[in-house]
Amino acid sequence: MSKSVLMVEKADGITTLTLNRPKAMNALSRELRLAIVQAFETLQKDADTHVVILTGAGRAFCAGMDLKELSRTSDPLRESEPTQGSQGSQGSMDIVQTMEAFDRPIIGAINGFAITGGFELALACDVLIASSEACFADTHARLGVMPGWGLSQKLSRVIGIYRARELSLTGNYLSAERAESWGLVNRVVPPDELGPTCRALAKDMLSCVPEMLRSMKRVINAGYAQTLHDGLQIEATVWREQVRGVTPDDIAARREGVQQRGRLQSS
Repeated sequence: MSKSVLMVEKADGITTLTLNRPKAMNALSRELRLAIVQAFETLQKDADTHVVILTGAGRAFCAGMDLKELSRTSDPLRESEPTQGSQGSQGSMDIVQTMEAFDRPIIGAINGFAITGGFELALACDVLIASSEACFADTHARLGVMPGWGLSQKLSRVIGIYRARELSLTGNYLSAERAESWGLVNRVVPPDELGPTCRALAKDMLSCVPEMLRSMKRVINAGYAQTLHDGLQIEATVWREQVRGVTPDDIAARREGVQQRGRLQSS
């Protein structure tokens, strides 16, 4: 039996998804794209999953679309553009759209190369922790194919338009250390610390009120796509809806935990 192209491991409220085509640098074959979409659709209905960690096997996080596979298709541009509505067994093949619809935190554990479509996959995560061996590149201009998963718009909002232009108009590689200094990743850790760091971060998230993880992610993402004025309106609307269900006893019960955590982290 062939090994699955996507490994799924669940433990203590954390689900780890590992792209598992290491010999192909985890390039996004049609099979792998469908597996990712189906995994997030399934996890959306899984009450036991509160945080997802997405990573890659081997020396790459993801090298982007599987160009060898695409070169064998009769219509490679259509095949390489999931946003055009090509359908899998459970709906759209748009990985990024499916990830953005997922209502719990996604931590990207960037273990190695994150190239083009793999870069876009990383940008679909909510938090990025990079191995010191990780690197990023946008090679769309070199391949002659426009990005279709949001990179041309997201990247400039994350690192600034001048840096985004430099990356996208050259196809040059960005090291993990520079990615951290540019604000692309949250932190850089040694390779053997990547998994433990991501799991520790996931556990920090699990210590929060579960429904708040979903609400905060939704409000942050919705507001970021708007002006500050409209974003504040989104927050105010959700606050009015949510605060009605919070009692003084709820606050009192959680207050000691917050204070204790503060004492531990400041010691």
